Amino acid sequence: MQNSDLIWDLVDNHRTEFEALSDRVWGMPEIAYTEYRSVTEHTAMLRQQGFRVTENVAGIPTAVMGEAGEGGPIVAILGEYDALPGLSQEAGVAQPRPLPGNGHGHGCGHNLLGSAAMLAATAIKDWLEKSGRPGRVRYYGCPAEEGGAAKSFMAREGAFDGVDIAITWHPSAFTEVARALSLANTRMDFRFTGRASHAAAAPHLGRSALDAVELMNVGVNYLREHVPSDSRIHYAMLDSGGIAPNVVQATAAVRYAIRSRDLKGMQELNERVKQVAQGAAMMTGTTVHISIMSAVSNLLPNRPLEEAMQRNLERLGPIPFDAQDKAFAAKIQATLSEEDINNAYRAVGIPRRQETPLCDFIVPLDVRGEPMIGSTDVGDVSWVMPTVQAHAATIAIGTPGHSWQVTAQGKMPAAHKGMTHAAKMMAATAIDVFSDAELLAAAKKDHQERVGRTPYVCPIPADVTPPLQARPKEAA
Repeated sequence: MQNSDLIWDLVDNHRTEFEALSDRVWGMPEIAYTEYRSVTEHTAMLRQQGFRVTENVAGIPTAVMGEAGEGGPIVAILGEYDALPGLSQEAGVAQPRPLPGNGHGHGCGHNLLGSAAMLAATAIKDWLEKSGRPGRVRYYGCPAEEGGAAKSFMAREGAFDGVDIAITWHPSAFTEVARALSLANTRMDFRFTGRASHAAAAPHLGRSALDAVELMNVGVNYLREHVPSDSRIHYAMLDSGGIAPNVVQATAAVRYAIRSRDLKGMQELNERVKQVAQGAAMMTGTTVHISIMSAVSNLLPNRPLEEAMQRNLERLGPIPFDAQDKAFAAKIQATLSEEDINNAYRAVGIPRRQETPLCDFIVPLDVRGEPMIGSTDVGDVSWVMPTVQAHAATIAIGTPGHSWQVTAQGKMPAAHKGMTHAAKMMAATAIDVFSDAELLAAAKKDHQERVGRTPYVCPIPADVTPPLQARPKEAA
């Protein structure tokens, strides 16, 4: 029996328990740094499975780590469990139907992500015990991936020190070894302070902070023409200064997300946006306070680990969806446009397959589609150690990320099958690392060649702390 056959059996031994964990977390959606109930569920499961547990990792109360095994290499399996605001939705219903409550929803599938990651870690723990091999597996429960950059803070504080490789996954419309492609990203707040006055009787005495925000937005819009085509700049108003038009607004604030293909490009673009803000302050006679909320690095690939994961995926085969799975996926596709579906195929780089609402195939390793790139704090982990990521199909092809349709599919049998498949991909790749010293050495060599000339420096300044949130009453 090959190692992968045994590890897949060990995953199946725990499948039902972790499907239930995923469904429980789906039912308690919590946004960045408020994941108190979710981390409690994950911590309890780690203890139940016999892991040595460390809570409050890197000083973050909603982060947890469980370790098993002794000696040998250390393999980290990364999990997440944060939700998104505004994406509440009844499960298994192919039309918008928000649930009563806080309006949050697992519109990115992180209920599945964390549960499959811990399922993989549990199977690896069992394999280490059965094989008697030296080695340690760690499950990292990571909060606040959605805009909170928890892994970046964790990396800065040394939470991953000593780990040899990291493995993770993300729910997707396709089953593949994920392409290591993401944008470095800074979230930065610009708070302008002016002087209030009567807007009619004494406008000359006022200095409008709202004018400064509007001028900054205009300036950044002009800047967009003069940045690399794969850079992105977005903004959201935090404070418009009040609702009285007859008062010159003394304060106003705007938050910017500034993205670039790598850290150097992002840092350069950050400075240009800051200069626009300072110019807006000069034009309006106001002052501006600039603060970084969070930041993440771009992902680094690791070819040896990607090839190892692809070999395991090809042996494992496609996810075994059945007719009922495909029937519900077709209902979800009926809520989408043709462009949604075509866009999904363009992004992954394969021709559209008609009458295939779910991905019942494997995407080849070196297929390249049109880059449609977001950001993730897994990027910072990939700078600290060799990192590889899987995608497993849990949603209908064409489903937009961060949508009610993702939430609706988060407890379906197809999603459970996808998360189990992901656990098998991750666990088998970890076993290869434990069993093959040459693979581990090659992964480390590849990583060192990528970071040797540009050592990792966390993009979050040392004086910036995570925007921790108090424990909500319902989580007490």
